[in-house]
Amino acid sequence: MKKVTGIGGIFFKCKDTQATKAWYEKHLGLPVDDYGCTFWQAESVKLDKKASQQWSPFESDSTYFDPGKQDFMINYRVADLKSLLEELKQNAVEVVGKIEEYDYGKFGWVIDCDGRKVELWEPSNEDLFEK
Repeated sequence: MKKVTGIGGIFFKCKDTQATKAWYEKHLGLPVDDYGCTFWQAESVKLDKKASQQWSPFESDSTYFDPGKQDFMINYRVADLKSLLEELKQNAVEVVGKIEEYDYGKFGWVIDCDGRKVELWEPSNEDLFEK
């Protein structure tokens, strides 16, 4: 019997769903609709490049989500982190910390319109990390 095959969705509460959808559409380019945003991918396809999704529980006393007060954090894949963060700064979006670089990519963080810390990730060569 098949079990979990990936992440099917991310669901969260917010103060004003319309304002939150508008913020994500304006600042992060999500093509929102009445329900939110759907990222489509093929169920079964031979890929030239791998694309990963991470599922990671954190200890309850972790400070990784600070200064946000939420119990979860969404990580969005981006194509050009440095340019995106500059554009977000110019649009008065709060950028948290500095870009961090690792073998698997670059990371940056912003605070969304509801005060949640959001992680932005520019992946690099995910084929290196095959299990």
